Amino acid sequence: MIRLVEDRTEARFRTQSLQLKTAIEERLLNYEQVLAGSAGLFAVAGEVSREAWREYVEKLDINRYYPGIQGIGYVKRVDVRQMADHIASVRAEGVHDYLVTPLGAGPFYYPMVYLEPSTDRNRRALGYDAFSDPIHREAMERARDEAVPTVTAKVVLVQEELAEDQASFLMYYPVYQGGEIPEIRAERRMMLAGYVFSAFRTNNLLDGIVGLIAPFLDVRIYDNGVVSRDNVMYSSNLGSLDNEFSFEMSQTLTQGGRNWLLQTRSTPAFDYLASDPRPPIVLGSGLLISLLLFLFVLAMVRSRLMAQISAGRYRAITEGAANVTLVMNPQGEPLYASPSSLDILGFEPDTVAELDFESLVHADDWGQLQRGFEDSMKSPGKQMPIIRARIRDAAGRWRDMEGTYTAMLKVPGVNGVVLSLRDLTQLKAAQSELHRLAFYDPLTGLANRQLFRDRLSHVVRRSRRSSEPAALMFLDLDGFKRINDTLGHDAGDELLVQVAQWLVGCVREEDSVARLGGDEFVVLLSRISGPDAAGTVAETILRRLCQRLRLNDHEVGITVSIGITMIPHDSEDPGTLMKYADLAMYRAKELGRNTYQFFTPAMNIKAARRLLQQEELATALEGDRFELHYQPKIDLATERVIGVEAFLRWHHPEKGLVSAQQFIGLAEETGLIVRLGELALRQACIQIQALERAGFESLKMAVNFSVRQLTDPGFLDMIRKVITETGVSPDCLELEMPVELLNEDPRMLRELLVSLNDLGVCLILDDFGAGSCSLVSLQQLPLDVIKIDHRFIRDIPYNVSATDVASAVIALARKLHLTVVAEGVETLQQLSFLKSAGCAQCQGNLFSYPLDEDALIGFLIRQYEKPLIS
Repeated sequence: MIRLVEDRTEARFRTQSLQLKTAIEERLLNYEQVLAGSAGLFAVAGEVSREAWREYVEKLDINRYYPGIQGIGYVKRVDVRQMADHIASVRAEGVHDYLVTPLGAGPFYYPMVYLEPSTDRNRRALGYDAFSDPIHREAMERARDEAVPTVTAKVVLVQEELAEDQASFLMYYPVYQGGEIPEIRAERRMMLAGYVFSAFRTNNLLDGIVGLIAPFLDVRIYDNGVVSRDNVMYSSNLGSLDNEFSFEMSQTLTQGGRNWLLQTRSTPAFDYLASDPRPPIVLGSGLLISLLLFLFVLAMVRSRLMAQISAGRYRAITEGAANVTLVMNPQGEPLYASPSSLDILGFEPDTVAELDFESLVHADDWGQLQRGFEDSMKSPGKQMPIIRARIRDAAGRWRDMEGTYTAMLKVPGVNGVVLSLRDLTQLKAAQSELHRLAFYDPLTGLANRQLFRDRLSHVVRRSRRSSEPAALMFLDLDGFKRINDTLGHDAGDELLVQVAQWLVGCVREEDSVARLGGDEFVVLLSRISGPDAAGTVAETILRRLCQRLRLNDHEVGITVSIGITMIPHDSEDPGTLMKYADLAMYRAKELGRNTYQFFTPAMNIKAARRLLQQEELATALEGDRFELHYQPKIDLATERVIGVEAFLRWHHPEKGLVSAQQFIGLAEETGLIVRLGELALRQACIQIQALERAGFESLKMAVNFSVRQLTDPGFLDMIRKVITETGVSPDCLELEMPVELLNEDPRMLRELLVSLNDLGVCLILDDFGAGSCSLVSLQQLPLDVIKIDHRFIRDIPYNVSATDVASAVIALARKLHLTVVAEGVETLQQLSFLKSAGCAQCQGNLFSYPLDEDALIGFLIRQYEKPLIS
């Protein structure tokens, strides 16, 4: 019989130990989901303001529903060149003492920018560069490279001092630019925007779980699976009176890339409660002796239990304010209520005993509460399964709650049946809000990328089984960036909301409309008869969206380009279908926009060829396979070379020397144009200094930059860095900018050009006459030179319109005190006209083709020996 009791006690010990492991894993998994939802905010919105972050965390109500979280925050990756602007922007948000620490060597810092709740303690952590700490860095790098939530090793939070009973850890979740998770590790490192994170104090995290599931077990958790004092993450200390135990169990908790060793041991209190207090070993003549021994052991256990209670380690009914704890007598009448009953249900704890408990429980739920109470009475010391019930609070509102009974009628200090109730009302509301934020676009209310992927996968599976066709449409608004930049983001958001409403009105209820981000939308036609039906819907969308509306007192018109792919004809893979629809949409844009195109295999071949070119371009950049050629620029008054324009050339292993026109467009699409621009500028600065040392002084070097390069946030810093590192004199440099730059935000453009002008470089407006240009801009911007577009020069003197435009441009520039350069001069007739019209400088094949470095030296020597044009 004694062996039977021991087996039963051991089984109960193992059950509680396993339940404890499961509960801890579920709690940590919940925290992972919280971080995933937090990252979803950035994926949908791109940027999340400090106020929006604070409102989001407040809705989560972490103090009640996620005990143990010290705070939820955001770590931002900041380029060292942007550090001053970053600090200034955060201070402008009200964090007046914000500073990034500790200072390192860069090139990137990872300061904690947001951390909510905004307590005094948490504010101490703002600006701390967690990446500087090896423990944080290891977790952050793994999260970044593997795109998974990652847990740090044991740390002491920066916002508090060392406390042995408050070991802590952090969980990091990566956020990537554009909201997508890049497939390649190298891309993940490049596209990382920052991290959302949670900071945890393990005592706060685990006390409630242990108190609810295993209040009389000695529980210890060790980081990295190593039993040592330095690795203790948590210790309940229930076995500290004597290190004696009957049972021990070790389990491994794996979460976020860390392995924790969960060690549980029985205690005298557990042995007493778990064993049968009336073991049938009192037989025959040994009855009296066994009874005396039993009373002696009971007294010893009672003394130990009372000592534990007095030491503040008894946790059966003190697990925290997140729960309402009731102690009831055998008749089910409340004897005690925890203070949290006032905060959660609105009842004073002292008055709970006077309440009619049955009247507070929903009639449909009273029966299972009663059965739970009766079952607990039959199994003393055993925690009953969780029961859910609706409880009426003091204001008469029904609250969703869950709880569990534990009969402790013979436990000293309790002597009753304990009912622990957890309020789920606000948790459900918070979970609903979290679901909305995670799966719906906050601006338009449409499904976001993640939810749409699920819907697309479902339609693909159904279409595969039934062979019933479906269609996927990828939509992109034409000219949205211009509207957003000229009228402001508020107007752009208003336009997106209106477009979302129009799109929903163009499809059936069973179809899906989603916003992927920016001005990109997708439409999923779940069941259609074929391509003709999909084309009809596309035409309906084109007609509906092709209209004018007022935004900020301006009437604007919009159009849309649509790409369509058929399911399952084109593919049965959701990712491939998205790619095909995107390719078809770009084809629609190439054909003039405001139209739709179906995907064809030829588009995929073209995309594959373009991907290969992209890889070749990136490899060439890494292998330093680019060089500059130079075309002389002639002063028409002296007929001498006064400068050169640099042209980038690519040494292709198969095609030979490739001109910039063949790869600049691809470089802009891939973002490589920024690195190419810095490479070209650096080579040009080195070359102009070499020419000076060779005796060709006073020459200027012109370098071309695209709108994409000029509007890059790091462009100005790049110019300053190259000038400083090469030591070139800024007045030797000329920066050529396309006329399309004047369509950008006027305030941003003026700030950029004024800053460049302050550096002392010459500013040239290229391709003048090719596009729209405001004469006001020419007056207000610090420009030095304009270049007439070569297409006008090409038609001189045979096209009267071209000669008139060239004459007008030259006359206008002289009135504005701007130097005029004509490019593309190839004939003596063109040169003669330009001289007579008053043009100051020329360049073109009439004087010289673009030359490499050696040929340029030879050309300069020859032109200094004799007049260039007779």
